[in-house]
Amino acid sequence: MKFLVIGTGIAGLSFSLRASKIGEVTIITQKGMVDSATNLAQGGIAAVLDKEKDSIGSHIEDTIVAGAGLCDYRVVSEIVKDGYERVNDLISYGVDFVTNSPAGDLSLGREGGHSFRRIAHAYDLTGRAIEMTLLDQVNSVPSITVLEDHLLVDLIVIADDNRSLCRGAYVLNNKEETVKFEADQTLLCTGGTGKVYLYTSNPDIATGDGIAAASRVGASVANMEFVQFHPTCLFHPRAKNFLISEAVRGEGAMLLNQNGERFMNKYDERAELAT
Repeated sequence: MKFLVIGTGIAGLSFSLRASKIGEVTIITQKGMVDSATNLAQGGIAAVLDKEKDSIGSHIEDTIVAGAGLCDYRVVSEIVKDGYERVNDLISYGVDFVTNSPAGDLSLGREGGHSFRRIAHAYDLTGRAIEMTLLDQVNSVPSITVLEDHLLVDLIVIADDNRSLCRGAYVLNNKEETVKFEADQTLLCTGGTGKVYLYTSNPDIATGDGIAAASRVGASVANMEFVQFHPTCLFHPRAKNFLISEAVRGEGAMLLNQNGERFMNKYDERAELAT
């Protein structure tokens, strides 16, 4: 079995580690291996990790409210329910989340929009800790090959019994040559489209290549209007912006406009209710 994975964030790397147990994996990435949204994430990962105080129902409710009721309840429910196991997968790979006891109990933070402490973190470099750990794991597996500076051009689709099957992709390599990569399974983990905007907290590789390629071969695309603009991004007109961790709001910081008025009250107040 041959797998082609496009993207080296948490999704692409996690899948590759699993897929490598049953086949050969080729990962391509638009720039360097660490150039991903995962690597830039700071605050941590939200999951129901304190089952005595927190609950799946509460996490689902917080997510629906923070999404202004626009979230797909089924998707939210599935992700929240799987959160505990996925965090433990990362721990098993070696991600060094902060603990607060010799027994290894996680030190849980909180962030805006959450009613309980449920954020597993590696201080304010959580994404980098996850990215580097997963890359170390991937680089230690002989059946995984990672190719940097390779850009997705188009997906290869064939017809089979009135079905369209993806069988790989055409890729522009680091020599500016178009190369054909054939695969039994192709996974798109290319991130979003945030870099269509000049000022954004999204990484430079968030150019929508995977979404566009999927759309060209007939995949359904939805919710393209949702692009993250981080509320605590420090902006300077002559320097690259950077994030101030979302954890500051969870620990009590407030967002104020130039008149000293709060403008994210509904979500901040949910954090203030946390104990």
